[in-house]
Amino acid sequence: MLPAVPDRFLAELARTGGEPDTLSLLNRDQDTRRLILLRAVLDAAEEADPALCSPAAKARLREDWALLTAADRAAVPDSPARTRLSYPLLGPWARRCLTGLDPRTSPPSDERRRELALDLSYFSAVAAVAAARAGIPFTTELTARDGILVLPSLGALRSAERGDTRVRVKYEQARMTLDQVTVFLENDSGAWSGSLAWTSAYTLSGLVPGAAPMPLDDLDPYRVPPREPDHYALSGPAGPDEAERKRWLQSWSGTAAALRTGGEGRLTEALALLRCLVPLEMPPGAGGRGSCSGTRREAFGALLSSAPATPVAFAATLVHELQHTKLAALSEMVELHRAGPAARYFAPWRPDPRPYDGLLQGAYSHLALADFFQRRALTVEPARSEGAWAQYARYHAQVGAALPALAASSDLTVVGRRFVDEMAVAHERLAARPAPRGHTARAQAYVKAVRALWTQRQPRTESL
Repeated sequence: MLPAVPDRFLAELARTGGEPDTLSLLNRDQDTRRLILLRAVLDAAEEADPALCSPAAKARLREDWALLTAADRAAVPDSPARTRLSYPLLGPWARRCLTGLDPRTSPPSDERRRELALDLSYFSAVAAVAAARAGIPFTTELTARDGILVLPSLGALRSAERGDTRVRVKYEQARMTLDQVTVFLENDSGAWSGSLAWTSAYTLSGLVPGAAPMPLDDLDPYRVPPREPDHYALSGPAGPDEAERKRWLQSWSGTAAALRTGGEGRLTEALALLRCLVPLEMPPGAGGRGSCSGTRREAFGALLSSAPATPVAFAATLVHELQHTKLAALSEMVELHRAGPAARYFAPWRPDPRPYDGLLQGAYSHLALADFFQRRALTVEPARSEGAWAQYARYHAQVGAALPALAASSDLTVVGRRFVDEMAVAHERLAARPAPRGHTARAQAYVKAVRALWTQRQPRTESL
């Protein structure tokens, strides 16, 4: 997509950092890929068998693309209209559409045709919102899926009719009429209405003063992936009530300060990379203190998380998950390794064997957490530093247990070798300021015990 990643950028990322220009490179590359992905959906639909994608559906897609293009041309940089094109959750939608349009899948059943038609119709809502944000008047019809019409970044209309229904939509002068319901667009995100049928999109304040509001997206129909082995730990999507939103707000309002205790760079990467939050249900048995979080390769910039317990806990979640975001984006720009998907490596943070890529992702995110908690331990008051030292010692020991397998792999490319070597250097630099002896001893004992248990559970020939 873009020129090769400069050595300086690669070194910064390998050390789990990244200056603004490095993070900007990742953003530009991902934005370009998403635009290409959107165009790929249109091209795949044009080439699809009419029995799967009707001529009328193809014509509507062309109309929507034209409206989206007009909105993009009318928008100024960083406007709400332009932002819609880079919204993270468009990625999962596009991937789903491409899967549905793939001619190599089984012959189209009635259900597959229905699902694909509904998925493609969502693009009409995306184009309509982009046009409205750009101030372009229009009149159209949109599809309410199972009686709910979602207008991304604005809100959702609950139709009086059940099933898939058509809704007449008219927009002019910051006012949108959905059948008999009128909604008024807010400046950045959301829209208000006096109708009980309308639910406005919800946003948190900017992470720091002057930053853009952060969507807390509990409406997008593509926000959570289907249940898959790689996402086994994710709980289902949540629809926060007022109490849950208050909990989000309380933790979010202190997250910037908590990130700063782990280094200004952690706040910089959050401001640069995070584009939306997707609330998840609290994991069973969490008792209000546990959490669940994740990212999706196809949704760059989105963080899925249950309601955070504290600002510090959520800051750590951001540090952890944004490393996955950075490494996934980098891996699309350069090839780091050629290892296969076989799950056979020991990872001290997981009970199951991991493939090489999973081990690399985990070690990378835990290296960032070790850096975050060490910096925090060195800056916060003594009463709070003990907990930070314990966290640092645990993460540092875990990464130390994973690095030998990462470095020994013959599947690393030349670029990948430099990346892992830089990770090892960063890990060694952290060791120059160790945790108090008791924390270090307990962390090493923990990793040793976990490895012994893991080894007992694996077939002898697969133990590493």
